[in-house]
Amino acid sequence: MIYERIQKGRFLKRPNRFIAKIEINGKEETVHVKNTGRCAELLVPGAEVFVRKSESAGRKTGWDLISVRKADRLINMDSQVTNKVVQEWIEAGRWFKDVKIVRPEVTYKNSRFDLYVEYEEKKAFIEVKGVTLEEEGVVKFPDAPSERAVKHLKELEEAVQDGYEAYVFFVVQMKGVRYFTPNRRTHKEFADVLAEAAETGVQVIAKDCFVTEDSIAIADEVPVVLTNPQLYEAPELLVEWYRERKRDLPWRHHVNAYRVWVSEIMLQQTRVEAVKPFFERFMTELPTVKDLAEAPEDKLLKLWEGLGYYNRVRNMQKAAQKIEEEYAGKFPENYEEIKALPGIGNYTAGAISSFAYGIPKPAVDGNVLRVVSRLLASDEDIMKASVRTKIENAIEPVIPEDAASDFNQGLIELGAIVCVPNGEAKCEICPLTGICEAKRLGIQNELPVKKKAKARRIEERTVLIFKDGDHVAIRKRPDKGLLAGMYEFPNLDGKLTMDEVTAYSKSIGLAPIRVKKLRNAKHIFSHIEWHMTAYEVIVDELEKNCKEEMIFAHPEEIQKEYSMPSAFSAWKVK
Repeated sequence: MIYERIQKGRFLKRPNRFIAKIEINGKEETVHVKNTGRCAELLVPGAEVFVRKSESAGRKTGWDLISVRKADRLINMDSQVTNKVVQEWIEAGRWFKDVKIVRPEVTYKNSRFDLYVEYEEKKAFIEVKGVTLEEEGVVKFPDAPSERAVKHLKELEEAVQDGYEAYVFFVVQMKGVRYFTPNRRTHKEFADVLAEAAETGVQVIAKDCFVTEDSIAIADEVPVVLTNPQLYEAPELLVEWYRERKRDLPWRHHVNAYRVWVSEIMLQQTRVEAVKPFFERFMTELPTVKDLAEAPEDKLLKLWEGLGYYNRVRNMQKAAQKIEEEYAGKFPENYEEIKALPGIGNYTAGAISSFAYGIPKPAVDGNVLRVVSRLLASDEDIMKASVRTKIENAIEPVIPEDAASDFNQGLIELGAIVCVPNGEAKCEICPLTGICEAKRLGIQNELPVKKKAKARRIEERTVLIFKDGDHVAIRKRPDKGLLAGMYEFPNLDGKLTMDEVTAYSKSIGLAPIRVKKLRNAKHIFSHIEWHMTAYEVIVDELEKNCKEEMIFAHPEEIQKEYSMPSAFSAWKVK
């Protein structure tokens, strides 16, 4: 599109949406503003503008505003030209092949679309939107609420249902932008309906333009970010921060899938500092998948002692055995195959895939849920599986293919040391502060929403420390259920009195010499709380007369050979 009769001027003021006062050749002129949007960031006093002499001799405004200069960028403001440049571009064969018809302003049912195109054997409606609002390289539409724009989107959805192709074409009336996103702050409904339209088949595209003082032409494709622009912005900021600030952790040395896997299973619901010695010990004893696959159960549980959730290490051994049998001992390198291993869910599969192999799959743990909820100012309950899935789906498209590991670990690291729970987020040192919606709204410490789970069931138990000289009684728990296969001090349901403990001891063939009350203790599992009453029972000839199946061992032997869950750590025997 070429303009004629262009003059340079200086913007003075804008009395209303339709006119502006502009100094041209030293004289104040009244100029018609075709773009009736807000445009406050463009039309500032003193701005360099370009105007065209009106072709309508009798009109009160003798000039039309065509473009304005913002810093080093020239922005076209002629809202009536966008349809024409798109039509020219189509007719030049730059979009569709074998174009038969290009017709402007076509009525369809109760709708009126900007362009109608027939090409090959297809028919398409196109709604054109001019974009002039730019903030730090991001272009947005609309710059003011537009019910008409929402109506157009819904009409395009109807056209898709009737078998037509439908497009929203955002003509970015400038060059050198980073991406396009709907202006959620100005008109949330438009942003929501645009995303909905895209899901139902309306195709959304954006192109920037070559703009000069007297011309505008369609140029290059601009990335379209329909939802969560904060996530689109995050990778570059986050990866750089992580590479400079990441903690020195043992599993980040000599990275391979096996080491990542072991560390991630250990880190579930356990603090980083607490995991370090367990990880080092485990890797020393079982340095390979083969070692893990072949480890005796008692050794395996002993290595895991203190970490809790013992089914996790059992599942690890099952997975290791599967790797040995089906993959010849080599850890699989495909996300779906990794996820199919016993005990591995979305998070762990994503962590192994991205940390060890650079595969761009999300690894969403509690830290990531918190960071993303704050970044997007989401008030959805992160305890819901559907919300976790939604966040996984939102993250995956923005993971940089050349930095998947650093991006995923960066999100986790940020949540662990900066965007922290149970206290004020450290926004002053956060690399994402500038794009964080919760920070902008001042609600960062109110998020994430995390509704309380059901109260844990409380179970009263009585723990018995049977001692005979320097030997103590322990027993093995059943192979299934809570703490399966672990060793424990004998214990009974309920809160027994000293007399009841004495009677029980005699009933199993023991002769109590002295019964001593020990301190009470509490242990919390995922869904159960044990409230434990404990007694030390000194007996005579423990091993000889006991009718129950127990092991009678010296405390040092117990410490070395038998895996005792931390539920019983309150009572140290010597």
